[in-house]
Amino acid sequence: MTDPVLAARTLVAERHPQAYAAFLGGSVITHRRTAYSDLDMVVLLDGAPAPYRESLRFAGWPVELLVHTRSSWDGYVEREIPERRCPLLFMCAAGTLLIDHDGAGARLQQHARQLVADGPPKATASELDDRRYPLTDLLDDLAGCTDPSERLFITTELARRTAEFILLSDGAWLGGGKWLSRRLADARPGLPERLNAAVRAALDGHTDALVALVDEALAPAGGRLWEGYRREGIAGRDEVGEQVR
Repeated sequence: MTDPVLAARTLVAERHPQAYAAFLGGSVITHRRTAYSDLDMVVLLDGAPAPYRESLRFAGWPVELLVHTRSSWDGYVEREIPERRCPLLFMCAAGTLLIDHDGAGARLQQHARQLVADGPPKATASELDDRRYPLTDLLDDLAGCTDPSERLFITTELARRTAEFILLSDGAWLGGGKWLSRRLADARPGLPERLNAAVRAALDGHTDALVALVDEALAPAGGRLWEGYRREGIAGRDEVGEQVR
């Protein structure tokens, strides 16, 4: 296939010649590129047809195209930062700057890098308690589990929630899928490998390592939490009791 940077620049020139900035992000510009990598692109326009997103193929590459104005970019980032997970922000902060008219792209990239460096909002004690409770419940489920099929889902849910809890506790950015593992590796080098080994053992019925790892993660925040946990419901909304199920 065509060089990814060349393909991305050509795509912008053909589809959005009026673009004043464009970025290529994701795994394709790193050593993690695989035969299944796509072109994760952000394109900045002064107006319509932005904002929109589109999945397409170009020059043999699958492409995820995010087209924004600066106003829509700011709006998306401002909404996603409180969730502690913002792919758009990282695509611009860590991406390759493809097009830059009048320095606007460089300024946006510097702004994105500063936001990434500042980190996500610090988790409150209440937020951590809301994560400790379902982890405690899942540990109890695992202890009483005799069905291998149920153990599969309990174990994988424990792995995901434990990784997210550690990242929240460390004040680090969250991620989904492969990016959860990568964020965890950045925050705690070697921990994804430990978690992987513990999960594999747990799936075979040997749960001690996974339980120990989860308890290790919970300890700095006060350990397991079940008795005494209480949250008020909101009238008209069925949220209480939905922490795990």
